[in-house]
Amino acid sequence: MTPLRAAPFLVAGLLLAAPASARDYGQQGTVWSVIEPDLLEQIHARLTHLEKTGETAKLNEELKRRTIARVNRPEPVAGINAAAAARSWRFDPTISVERDIADDKGRVIVAAGTRVNPLDTVPLRVPLVFLDGDDPEQLAWATRRYASTKAKLILVRGAPLELMKARQRRFYFDQGGSLVKHFGIRAVPATVEQQGRILIITEQPVRPKERAPS
Repeated sequence: MTPLRAAPFLVAGLLLAAPASARDYGQQGTVWSVIEPDLLEQIHARLTHLEKTGETAKLNEELKRRTIARVNRPEPVAGINAAAAARSWRFDPTISVERDIADDKGRVIVAAGTRVNPLDTVPLRVPLVFLDGDDPEQLAWATRRYASTKAKLILVRGAPLELMKARQRRFYFDQGGSLVKHFGIRAVPATVEQQGRILIITEQPVRPKERAPS
């Protein structure tokens, strides 16, 4: 056996022959005791203080007030203006399925790549009407043009609960502007109506004769 090949066996033999030992090297450096207060104790003390001073009740009341205010008047949809000129376009809701859709038994019911139009199964039975609930002219136009059962009135600004109580009809609110973004609406009033297998979207200013009487 050559010295080069014997080296691993020699190292292994030395490791096996060397007795295992542990040595106490003593304390290395200065050691201090932990003096920081316990975090959970701090939190508990703070909560106890807030409870005793009545701050907890104040915070709860403020949270309640803000929640009620947000429900009564949601955050307005940003970037939506009053329509100054008529604008209309076609919107095709057809989508292409990205992956196979299977039932509970694993059978493919819609294959990947299939183009699906939601209007084929869920038609838009009534127009969607987007408007500014703080604009009396838009409100007068929408409620006069559409009977309560012939359209869904969707606010981008305003107080839907207050309007429902005052006008005795249902109002919706486009939370976060998800619908106007989806349809590309930039101004109100705007309508979305079905025409065959597509949607017709129209932004239209309120004409003088359609405004609320003075």
